[in-house]
Amino acid sequence: MRWHKASSEQAETVNNGAASQDKPTSNEKVTFTACFMGLVASIGGFMFGYVSGQISGYFNMEDYARRFGDADGSFSAAKQGTITGLLAVGCLIGALIAGKLADTLGRRLAISAFALWASVGVVIEISSEHAWYQFAIGRLVTGVSIGSLSVVVPMYQSESSPTIVRGILISTYQLFITLGIWTSYLVVWGTAKIHNSASWRIPNGLGFAWSLILGIGILFLPESPRYAYTKGRTEEARRTIARLAGVDENDPSVNIQINQIRDKLKEENAQGKASWSEIFTGPRMLYRTTLGIVLQAGQQLTGANFFFYYGTTIFNATGLSDSYITQIILGSVNVACTFAGLYVVHKVGRRKALMAGAAWIFICFLIYAFVGSFALDSVNPQNTPKAGSALIVFSALAIAAFATTWGPIVWAAVAEMYPTRYRAPCMALATASNWLWNFLISFFTRFITDKIHYWYGLVFGGVCLALVFIVFFFMIETKDRSLEEIDTMYLLHINPIHSAKWDGSKVPEDSLPSSRQGQESDQEQGHTEEPKDQVAA
Repeated sequence: MRWHKASSEQAETVNNGAASQDKPTSNEKVTFTACFMGLVASIGGFMFGYVSGQISGYFNMEDYARRFGDADGSFSAAKQGTITGLLAVGCLIGALIAGKLADTLGRRLAISAFALWASVGVVIEISSEHAWYQFAIGRLVTGVSIGSLSVVVPMYQSESSPTIVRGILISTYQLFITLGIWTSYLVVWGTAKIHNSASWRIPNGLGFAWSLILGIGILFLPESPRYAYTKGRTEEARRTIARLAGVDENDPSVNIQINQIRDKLKEENAQGKASWSEIFTGPRMLYRTTLGIVLQAGQQLTGANFFFYYGTTIFNATGLSDSYITQIILGSVNVACTFAGLYVVHKVGRRKALMAGAAWIFICFLIYAFVGSFALDSVNPQNTPKAGSALIVFSALAIAAFATTWGPIVWAAVAEMYPTRYRAPCMALATASNWLWNFLISFFTRFITDKIHYWYGLVFGGVCLALVFIVFFFMIETKDRSLEEIDTMYLLHINPIHSAKWDGSKVPEDSLPSSRQGQESDQEQGHTEEPKDQVAA
C-alpha cells in the first residue's frame, strides 16, 4: 500500500535536507481525540499513584497492624520496608519485560493486558488474612502491572501525540500519578476509623475499578501511528496522525511526518535486526541510554517518594494529632502544582524547568535537615511547634517543586529521547532504574532514618544539586520538536547548552549522517518504497 505523494513544495523541502528538521506543526490543532487519548492512557499513572499512596496509611490502621504487624502491633523496619518495597521490585520486573511485549503486541494491546493483570495482585492482597508476606506478594504482582504501564503508557503517548501538545499529554501521566496518590489519601482517611478489615480492604478493592477502566477503555483508541507504520500499516498511520492533529490526511504536516517516519525506518532497517547491546553501541546511544537512566533515577532521588511512602510516620514525629490530614494537604499540593507543571513543560521547556526544580528542592531539603536536627525536640515535639510547622512547610515546598518540574517533565524528556528502533528497550531500562531507586528508598528509608534521622534530607539535597549540573551539561532541549528531529540533534552532537536555539533547517547536507544522505539522494530521484515490518528490538 503506497502513501499519498507529497506536493512539489514538500518534495523540495525534503531535497534540501530538512525533511527531518522542519516542524510539522503549522496546521496542527489541539483536538479532543488527542486529549482523550492522553487522558485515558494516563489512567496507568493513576493506578501507579493510587497503589503507591495507600500503603503509608495502612501502617497506622488498627486492624491492619493487628493482622500483619508484630506482637505489639508495630512494624519492624524490615517488615515495613519489605511490604512497601516489594511493589517497586514488581515494577522493576514489569519495566524490563514491557518493551518486548509492547513491540510484540503493539502499544495499545500491551497497555490493556498490563492493566488487567493488576487485578490479580489486588485479589491476592484482599484475600490476605494474617500472613503479611501474602499481602507483600500481592503488591509484588501488582507492581509488575504498574511497572509495565510506566514504560508503555509514555511510549504510546509520545508516539501518538501531535508535536504541539506532546509534552503536555505525556506529562498528564505524572498528573494522574498525583491524582492517584491524592485519591488514595482521601480513601484511606475515610476508612481509617473503621475497626475491621474494611479499613484496608475497601481501598484495595477500588483498584479493580482503575484496572478495568484502563484495560477496556484503551481498546477504543487508535494504535500508535509510528508502531502501525513499522508494521506496514501505512494508511492507518496516516489516518491516525491526521485524526489526532485535526487535519486532512493529505495535509502537508501529515506528509512531512510520514516522510520523517519513513526516513528513520529506512535508516533503521538498513542496519538489520536490533539487539539489546545496540542501546549502548548504536549511533549516539550510549550517551542517550545513560542519560535516560540518570534522569529517571534522579526523579526518585529528588526525595518526593520519601514523603509519599513515609508521610504519616514523618508527621507523627512532629507531634501532629492527625497525620492523615497533613498527608492529604501534601497530596493536594502535589496535584495542584502538577497542573502548573503542564503549563511549565509547554511554555518553559525541559532544561530550564528541571534545573530550577532541582535547585529549589535542594534548598528545601537543606532547611528540612537542619531544622529537624537542631530545632525540633524529637522526644517531645509539642515543645517545638514552630519547628514542626517549618518541616511541614518545606516538605510542601519540596513537593511543589517536584510536581511542577521533575515529576511530569522527566517522563516527557525520556520518552522523546530515543529513535523508534531503540525506544522500547531504552525506555524499559531507564524506567527500570526509576523503580530500582524507588525500591531502595522504600526499603532502606526506615533503617537510615532510625540512624541519622533528619540528616537523611542532605542525601536527597546533594543529589538535587548534582542534577542541576547534569541537566545543564548533558540534556538537549526538546520542546516543540518532532521525535525524528530530536534524534537528528543527538546524532549531530548538538551542544545541549545551546540546543534551544538550534535551527535544523540550516544544517548543511554534508553534516548529516551518511545513511541519511543516501536516503535524501533517493528522494531527489523520486524514489519511494513500501515500509517493511521492522524487526522488534
